[in-house]
Amino acid sequence: MTMERYRLGFDIGGTFTDFVLVDTAESRLHLHKCLTTPADPSVGALQGMETLLAGLAIPLSDVGHIVHGTTLVTNAIIERRGCRIGFLTTKGFRDSLEMGTEQRYDIHDLFLQFPEPLVARRHIREIEERIAFDGTIQSPLDEDGVRDAAAGLIAGGAEAIAVSFLHAYRNPEHERRAQEIIQETHPDIPVSLSSDVDPALKEYERGSTTTANAYVQPLMSRYVETLDSALRENGFTGRFHLMQSSGGLTAPETATAFPVRFLESGPAGGAQATAYVGGMIGHEDILSFDMGGTTAKACLIQDGRPDIAAMLEAGRVHRFKRGSGLPVRAPVIDMIEIGAGGGSIARADSLGLLKIGPDSAGADPGPACYGRGGILATVTDASVALGYLDPDNFVGGEAKLDKAAALQSLESTAQSLGLDVVRAAEGIHRVVNTHMAEGMRLATVRRGVDPRQFALLGFGGAAGLHVTELARLLSLSRVIVPHMASVLSAWGMLSTELRFQTIRSHVGGTDALDVAEIRDVYGAMAQSGETRMRQWFDGEVRTYRSADMRYGEQIFEIEVPLDGVDLGGPDALQALKAAFEEKHEALYTYSLKEQFPVLINARVATTGVLPLPPEEKRAVATAPAAPAGERDVYLGRWMPAPLYHFAALVPGQVIAGPAIVESETTTVLLRPEDEATVSDQGWLDIRAPRKSDV
Repeated sequence: MTMERYRLGFDIGGTFTDFVLVDTAESRLHLHKCLTTPADPSVGALQGMETLLAGLAIPLSDVGHIVHGTTLVTNAIIERRGCRIGFLTTKGFRDSLEMGTEQRYDIHDLFLQFPEPLVARRHIREIEERIAFDGTIQSPLDEDGVRDAAAGLIAGGAEAIAVSFLHAYRNPEHERRAQEIIQETHPDIPVSLSSDVDPALKEYERGSTTTANAYVQPLMSRYVETLDSALRENGFTGRFHLMQSSGGLTAPETATAFPVRFLESGPAGGAQATAYVGGMIGHEDILSFDMGGTTAKACLIQDGRPDIAAMLEAGRVHRFKRGSGLPVRAPVIDMIEIGAGGGSIARADSLGLLKIGPDSAGADPGPACYGRGGILATVTDASVALGYLDPDNFVGGEAKLDKAAALQSLESTAQSLGLDVVRAAEGIHRVVNTHMAEGMRLATVRRGVDPRQFALLGFGGAAGLHVTELARLLSLSRVIVPHMASVLSAWGMLSTELRFQTIRSHVGGTDALDVAEIRDVYGAMAQSGETRMRQWFDGEVRTYRSADMRYGEQIFEIEVPLDGVDLGGPDALQALKAAFEEKHEALYTYSLKEQFPVLINARVATTGVLPLPPEEKRAVATAPAAPAGERDVYLGRWMPAPLYHFAALVPGQVIAGPAIVESETTTVLLRPEDEATVSDQGWLDIRAPRKSDV
């Protein structure tokens, strides 16, 4: 694998599309942002890419590697704009998607709502067939039934078919044959098999994941093919990869086959970047805080690695209530949505209380200050009113903010609250910051983690205006804001690896498992993963093993790393048990030595090692940068704040708050008592006083 001089990462968000171009020869980063085009996100992405490269006089043909993250799959499921699908299931299981787990996610809500399945009941067909839990065939597949069911569904408008037969994770023979039958007469119809998408126990979760995959497969296929073709037509000849929810990159072929692996594609780049930054600054326990135009998310990085969850929920009925969404089993970096974004709308409710979000002005029309037709007050409008943002220097001066429109949008909210416009804007910031801090606190404490031991990394277009206040509320003393903070997710996509993960259910207690069989299962999975990786990567490949395990009476599993377990040794089962106990004690402070845990799923991650972005070379200045100006900001009262430019800062320079540090894409607000030291990378390493010290 040759080293490319230019590597480009771009992340399409709900409001902005972010770009980072890395020049490996000069060790330089070039950043760019443009508004997302919601009707067709690829249009804005291609235009923004052209603008960035044209400004540097770099032809697209000179870019050797492009990586991309997108919220396309998430938005399609939330907004219910995927394709019409048909669903084939074993006779007697037609209602499994509507029945779900029959568990109430809120026992106190008398009017509980559950999300509608992605496939209507009238588009579900039962097929005569039966495979037992051990993989033996009890009833043969009714091939004519498959043929007739598929023909009827497709005639009724189905654009994709999902197939989830009972115990297909153990024996996929019937699903494979059903796919062959469908494609004999309808070769252009994509077919998602549960034995490919989610070959694991639990019928409802497996069916839900498979239908979600089919629901977005035509959309994702068209999007990826259109984007790839457009890049090639414009001269790109290098490698094109997409960011998965698990934090690894993969080829376009995987994206079109398994689109559910891209539900948190963009935000995963930010989590990977946080882990990379933690290693660079020598602080591997770090909290990420990503606040963009639509939402704010947090992620916990411990010992230099983000937690990977085996499942996520899509299309929640209640945004912050776990269990109110559709379960999708796909590896995903465990991120927590903690609040609103810069474009979130602020209003007074019927009780006269200030509420922010969850609805957002997005990119079109956007906040009122964008001057694109928005009239409702947003967090960004409040930032303009408080003096935190420079109306003449937004997105590098490419866009102007309309301060008069921002103030006008805030008037109705202020009147409803009985406040003047400035105090209403201050209230918006206080409410947003308090909600986000509480979300972070709950997310960490529920995991048994004391957040006060962590550093806080702020990134995303809006994070710099809120991050030090969050640190105060959480009693954190160290805050990091990189100069590329507003495009950090795109940068993080260039600091990760290629990854393909497989799972296979293989249930058995560690006192009775056949070690040779387990060894063969892992060996076959590793071989399959490496074969797939070698189809589109010729560099160094690594393999990591883990297992989903639990005690017999538990209803949930934990993932246990097995890379240190010798499955070929005489004490393999005891080593497997010990690995589980170590992980269980780390999570819950105890283990049951007298009990033998149960292995549920085997997991293998195959990775391809990519070069990391080089550390930027910064010009050495002879003296600290002087303020470039001054702006009045409201922090309890109006006060002058010196203005600094990120690019002019000198390593070791100290800036005391109140102050503002701006770049073309980032604005950082330093509050009174904050003290920022410029790191060797040109980043802000901020010491914020703990709440008890203020």
